[in-house]
Amino acid sequence: MTVAVPAASDELSRLSALQRTGILDTAPEPRFDAIVAAVKALLDVPIALISLIDRDRQWFKARDGVELSETPIDTSVCALAIRQSRLFVIHDLSNDPRTRDMSLVTGDAHLRYYAGFPIVTNDGVAVGSVCAIDTKPRLDELLPAQVIALEALARQAAIEIERNAAGIADSDAAMPFSVGSWGWDLESGRLTLDARLARMLGIDVGEAALGLTGDRAVDYIHPDDRAAMRRAIEDTVAARAPYSCEYRMRLADGRYIWVLAQGRVIRRPDGRPRYFPGAIFDIDARRRQEMRLSALIELNDRLREPGDAADLAQAASEILGQTLEVARAGYGQIDPVAETIDMGPHWCSKGAAPLPPLLHFRDYGSFIDDLKQGDVVEIADVARDPRTADHADAIKALDVHALVNLPILEDGRFVALLVVNDNMARDWSEAEIAFIKEVADRTRNAVERRRTETALAQLNASLEAEVEARTRDLMIAEENLRQSAKMEAVGQLTGGLAHDLNNLLTGVSGAVEMMGLRIAQGRTDALDRYLGIASESVTRAAALTHRLLAFSRRQTLDPKPTDGNRLIEGLSDLLTRTVGPGHPIELQLLEGGWPILVDPNQLENALLNLCINARDAMPDGGAIRIECRNRTIDAATASARHMQVGDYLAISVSDTGIGMSEEVRRRAFDPFYTTKPLGVGTGLGLSMVYGFVRQSGGQVWIDSEAGKGTCVSLYLPRTTATPVADISSERERPVPTSAHTILVVDDEASVRTLMAEAMTDQGHRVLTASDGASALRLLDGEDAIDLVLTDVGLTGGMNGRQVAEAALRQRPALKVVFVTGYAEQAVLGSEQLPGNMTLVTKPFALDTLTSRVSALLSA
Repeated sequence: MTVAVPAASDELSRLSALQRTGILDTAPEPRFDAIVAAVKALLDVPIALISLIDRDRQWFKARDGVELSETPIDTSVCALAIRQSRLFVIHDLSNDPRTRDMSLVTGDAHLRYYAGFPIVTNDGVAVGSVCAIDTKPRLDELLPAQVIALEALARQAAIEIERNAAGIADSDAAMPFSVGSWGWDLESGRLTLDARLARMLGIDVGEAALGLTGDRAVDYIHPDDRAAMRRAIEDTVAARAPYSCEYRMRLADGRYIWVLAQGRVIRRPDGRPRYFPGAIFDIDARRRQEMRLSALIELNDRLREPGDAADLAQAASEILGQTLEVARAGYGQIDPVAETIDMGPHWCSKGAAPLPPLLHFRDYGSFIDDLKQGDVVEIADVARDPRTADHADAIKALDVHALVNLPILEDGRFVALLVVNDNMARDWSEAEIAFIKEVADRTRNAVERRRTETALAQLNASLEAEVEARTRDLMIAEENLRQSAKMEAVGQLTGGLAHDLNNLLTGVSGAVEMMGLRIAQGRTDALDRYLGIASESVTRAAALTHRLLAFSRRQTLDPKPTDGNRLIEGLSDLLTRTVGPGHPIELQLLEGGWPILVDPNQLENALLNLCINARDAMPDGGAIRIECRNRTIDAATASARHMQVGDYLAISVSDTGIGMSEEVRRRAFDPFYTTKPLGVGTGLGLSMVYGFVRQSGGQVWIDSEAGKGTCVSLYLPRTTATPVADISSERERPVPTSAHTILVVDDEASVRTLMAEAMTDQGHRVLTASDGASALRLLDGEDAIDLVLTDVGLTGGMNGRQVAEAALRQRPALKVVFVTGYAEQAVLGSEQLPGNMTLVTKPFALDTLTSRVSALLSA
């Protein structure tokens, strides 16, 4: 068959370039033979070629696995490969329409697999290919390392062809060597090197041809890479896999370069390894570029870590030194006048001594002049550079043979220096200089950013401290103001309380005094009137203290599950009579209103107070509306209203009266605050309502505007308990009962005496105790005690609830009546008392006390 060729003009250019090289029909040369040997070992194929495509033939400059030196063009797969710009592979030549009819495929040669890279000359045209051929199809793709190596071999073949065109012989030492081959006799242990590789390593060519011992060969491998290389060799010998390993190799001048070594093991018929040939490729430029890119990524990460500017500079120095594989790297502070550098801490490689802390530039040459101009100083060999040659001995005494100094400028001033130096002479590549500059730029930006962040942090800390101090002063001033307001409120409270109590005490003391006079005169006709005056004053005093306790949320409540609608309906007649016919009561009660847990009597008092206030706000008459609504309070509303999230029954009392200004609304719940005329009301009504609702777990708020009326809403928490059937009145009728034994416990002697006498008058046997300990002793000694009547707020270490609990543990059937008048709610709790307990609130009427005792005893 005939292979298609490019356009005539392109083909003429290609043939012209091939003729220019003068390579056709030249004698075999080891440098080309080494390439095909490497290809053969790399891909483990029986045939490897360097094929050059002439007008009507393909000619083999180097071949391994075939005897022919050329074949006709119509049998050439390489003629197809040169039309590609990259790797060209045909996995099965017999199945590809471009090659299946070729004689080398159909004939005795029986070719089946082809992989090749074009050989491109300096003219930019492909003159041939470096290829691997097999007599069996191969369906697997090449490994990435194999592709890279095959491409490198094709480039090396192009270099060698150009060298041939330039008349440079293989023995010319001026040409840098980048590829070499080796062979390892696994039975004798001798390792032979070709001439090029031997010269690269500084080994005598004759000695290398005879073979080196394995230990000596390993000496040329970087110590850090030897273990990985040994593992790769062991794996190849054991697994019969192709050998591929990257490591650093020491050259004749002491430098290390990165190389790729590839090969394969040849075995005897019985499978024992016999020979291990391979080739070495120079990948130093690629590997170092990869290392620099990785280093910049690591640098970015390190520059983001916590630390000050010095920490960032040290991290950058370490990355710079390790990547360039130099002896030292670091930053120094410059004194441009004294022409000195203070190195401070800097990175040193293993075995390298740090530089002295202070160095004078003029002691080591004239390159300080270039640094002052802002120029980067690159010196490959201090002994040869004119700026350092006269001071080379002094520089070498520091174990410095090559250096790069990069000045750091701030506001145009030379303030610091990035120092990189090595302990052997070396040429600094453009890529290395660019890398040093990039590290310096990134580090400088990071240092400036970190300094700015530090300054801002210090400023913020200063501002925070100032704000904290001012806030503390404001809090102190606010606390002083609050304390002053408290004292004013306490003064107002105690003043109003003293005024009202003085009036009431005057009524009591005056009545008692008049009764004493009349008794002394032997007159009894007016005693009833004076007793009435004293009793009324006591009742009014009890109401006053009750309201005060309600405001302080310390009144004793008797909470019960309550139906709000039923309570309001039952109270409506009393409310109507109280406010009068000029203020009709309108009820808007929601059917299915939620039950609530409250003290019913206190709720009635609260509603009565609100209706009286509504009446007084409408002197010309007007309707009062009472509403019940179910309300669910969400988180936002609860936060704004200072209450808990949940379900509430909202009871509202509204009027169309004079309303409240914002100032009046804000102070409406203050004790003794009133807008009514002097002598009309105490100013405790709304205070009592507020205290009761808050103590019951609810909230109160007022919606009002001057001239437009007022609506006071009580939000009381929903309960799941079933409401009680009726509401008991405060004064109950006595329940007849037989005589029982009652233990009376109170630390106030007068109260204890009165309660004991009241119980005795009811026919009961009475025991008394002044504190909890005495009561428990009586409970331990007496067999028959039916009821304990105890004050909650006892002195002596035990309160009334604790006495009751201790007694009930011994006498589970015992009944308890608590007497309380102040802050014992925390002791009794807010839940409903058990059936064997009840409570009476001080001050109380004695018939109320006896009725409660009788009712509990008969229950």
